[in-house]
Amino acid sequence: MEEDNKTDSVRKFLDLVKKSRRGKFKVYIGMSAGVGKTYRMLQEAHALLKNGINIQIGYIETHNRVETHALLEGVPVIPRRKIFYKGKELEEMDVHAIINIHPEVVIVDELAHTNVEGSKNGKRWQDVSDILEAGISVISAVNIQHLESMNQDIETITGIPITERIPDKILETADEIVNIDLTADELIDRLKAGKIYDKTKIERALSNFFQPERILQLRELALKEVAHHLERKISIEIPKQIKLRPERFLACISTNNATAKTVIRKTARLASYYRSPWIVLYVQNNHESGDRIKLDLQRHLINNFKMATELGAEVIKVKSDQITQTILKIAEEKEITTICIGKPHLNLFQVIMRTAIFNQLLKSISATETDLVILS
Repeated sequence: MEEDNKTDSVRKFLDLVKKSRRGKFKVYIGMSAGVGKTYRMLQEAHALLKNGINIQIGYIETHNRVETHALLEGVPVIPRRKIFYKGKELEEMDVHAIINIHPEVVIVDELAHTNVEGSKNGKRWQDVSDILEAGISVISAVNIQHLESMNQDIETITGIPITERIPDKILETADEIVNIDLTADELIDRLKAGKIYDKTKIERALSNFFQPERILQLRELALKEVAHHLERKISIEIPKQIKLRPERFLACISTNNATAKTVIRKTARLASYYRSPWIVLYVQNNHESGDRIKLDLQRHLINNFKMATELGAEVIKVKSDQITQTILKIAEEKEITTICIGKPHLNLFQVIMRTAIFNQLLKSISATETDLVILS
């Protein structure tokens, strides 16, 4: 047993040593070709050179774009490896030479590229893994359509099968992901100006891949992927005890129409300000069951549910006489940070009957990190 513990301890320490030696990995991601990923990589190369960093180009593809090609000047290039395949001379990135030269940082374009048959690795992302393991940092680029998990969605959007793909785990290993974002109009203007493809290909591109509705969908996928990466990074790197809680709001409403509308609208504004998800909760007690509630109250309640949905809320309806316990249960399940309730308009009888609910809620919440907001 003691020997097993020693072995486990050594293995963990070895993993830490390997991790510290591994190069850093930065990926520029875009919704399509022509957004400027290669251009940005070369701009970064010049900035790093000015700061004394030994950065070299392992593989770059400018596609003869004038502005991008001009940025090659002054950046050291590691010669490509020549391969004869089926009677043709082809060029591939020389992974062996990169590792031997061992620059601090290397640029490797077109992460999803498939290598020529006979290469050490079948895919360029595998070459990048080898380079990172050798302790060399890598700056690379890929389009969102090459991500394996999105393959089916992309094909549905574009109608074009994507054969060159990278596994999602590659982006998960990235230390930094940068989204190169353009509007659909900006991208189409670049295409028409001849900054993406040769003029002979422009019309075909406009009628196929480069359609505004398709670009918008691809743009949304790219933005979501970068957001997910950031969430993963925060989740992994920040210790649980010091993590900042993402805001999540719970709006509690009743059949009181005016108060319910106020709570819904004000919670919607709070959620919009914090860019946070929010929930509207209605706890139906026995006195408000379907056969007992007045028709006008029922109609107002349905309209408030509809308004909440239109404003972006998730609506939850629960039947229970245990109002406080139900609110707290939902708050815990949904990881709520702020509970919003309306300012009670109570007569003396209602105060006697209902104050216990608010007191119980306040007492229970005080033992948690959940905030309570009373909206007037």
